[in-house]
Amino acid sequence: MAESIIIIGSGMGGLAAGIYGRMKGCQTKIYEMHSLPGGQCASWKRAGYTFDACIHHLFGCSPASRIHDLWTEIGAMPRELVKVAECVSVLSPEGKLFRDYYDLDRLEAHMLELAPGDAAVIKDYIRGIKAFHGRDVMGDLMMGGTGEKLKAIPYLAARMRWATSTMAKFGTRFKDPFLRRAFPLLVYSNPDLPVLIHLVRHAYGLVDAIQWPVGGAARFALSIEKKYRSLGGAIEYNARVDKILVEKGRAVGVRLAGGREDRADIVISDADGRKTIMDLLEGKFVDGRVRKMCRPPDDETNWSAHVFLGVKRDLSAEPSSMIMLLEEPVEIAGQACGSLEMQIYGFDRTMAPAGKGVIKVELVSKHSYWKALAADRKRYEEEKARTAERVVDLLERRWPGIKGQVEVVDVPTQLTWERYMGGTHGFANMPKKKASFWSGIQGAGGEMTLPGLKNFYFAGVWASMSGSLFGNALSGKRAIQRALAKAILR
Repeated sequence: MAESIIIIGSGMGGLAAGIYGRMKGCQTKIYEMHSLPGGQCASWKRAGYTFDACIHHLFGCSPASRIHDLWTEIGAMPRELVKVAECVSVLSPEGKLFRDYYDLDRLEAHMLELAPGDAAVIKDYIRGIKAFHGRDVMGDLMMGGTGEKLKAIPYLAARMRWATSTMAKFGTRFKDPFLRRAFPLLVYSNPDLPVLIHLVRHAYGLVDAIQWPVGGAARFALSIEKKYRSLGGAIEYNARVDKILVEKGRAVGVRLAGGREDRADIVISDADGRKTIMDLLEGKFVDGRVRKMCRPPDDETNWSAHVFLGVKRDLSAEPSSMIMLLEEPVEIAGQACGSLEMQIYGFDRTMAPAGKGVIKVELVSKHSYWKALAADRKRYEEEKARTAERVVDLLERRWPGIKGQVEVVDVPTQLTWERYMGGTHGFANMPKKKASFWSGIQGAGGEMTLPGLKNFYFAGVWASMSGSLFGNALSGKRAIQRALAKAILR
């Protein structure tokens, strides 16, 4: 049995691996290059405002979900939560607001008022949500035993039409031009995702399994770190790992920046997969498949920047999440934007001083756009300021006078993620470059090991292929299970 484990990175996967390692009686130590835990589960304060770059819809907030059991085990639950009224809202250029309420009676009445001629498709949408209500689909698939997973197959098969139709395709069924344009964007502005994802998310909201953790991402991550420390786990911050030590085909420890070495029976990396493989392991443990995965990610359009605004305005009556449709596309950060995706934090009193509020606008562009600008720091900062200015000008249409109420502006880009977390292309650090719902629900749909290297495992995004916090936390648990099972067999 292995007795000691070194973990690189304190994201959800790394923290969970540390906790489950301690539960199994192993000595564990986490090395984190940043000064705080959480990895991409990050938020920070600016002049009394809290800017959260991570959490949108937190799954597992109700004991009715198996994911809640995972959060409880690692110290994230119980905690103070806020239930918001709607999954997401969409604002038309004319000022009409569609609120995708969790309450189905309220939702149906609201949609029929907006588009009475679309009664048939609205009722089908409500039926779709009800089809997934009362079943912990993701919990069973991710955390259930073999029998429970097998039972989920016929359940999903009976609802397969929702998996084969995309948000965009379903949206074409609306006659009303506003709902026809709005519906495809309801899942993080991605019209190509299966309708099933949205329906499952909506169904979880019905039973309070999706809520918001008061205080945001940093507070959430710190509660998990607290559990890890309470179990006797060690963590060292501002400690960058430069190399994974290997002897006779086995990972035996790490070398830190500055030359200090630490040894252990098992090494788990919750760091960026490409950097782990090509830099920390010097590209020695690859085959054709792994080499292909380690190519630089495609420079495709992705979420590449956030515009955070601390404003002297009460936002408590606003939707929690809103997509603002634009009359015509506007170029922002080198990309034509037809809409703005945002979160409005008026529902959490801790995010801003009394009577004030925080707005986060998420923008898409290319990594190469910001990388080229970063060669000249002045140009980079000027473009961030210009990006924020354009966003504020657009928000003025919704909130007249807001331009004069902005007190704090912060614009992190994908390069910010690289600087603080050592990633490649910001947060697009999965083996197949994109999150996979079907792989993610396995809890470890990516890569956990490398060819020719023993005693080494991945946790986090590289292992989970999931953009979700719970998927990455579960990968840490799975990494410990696999590592200790292998150790017992040896």
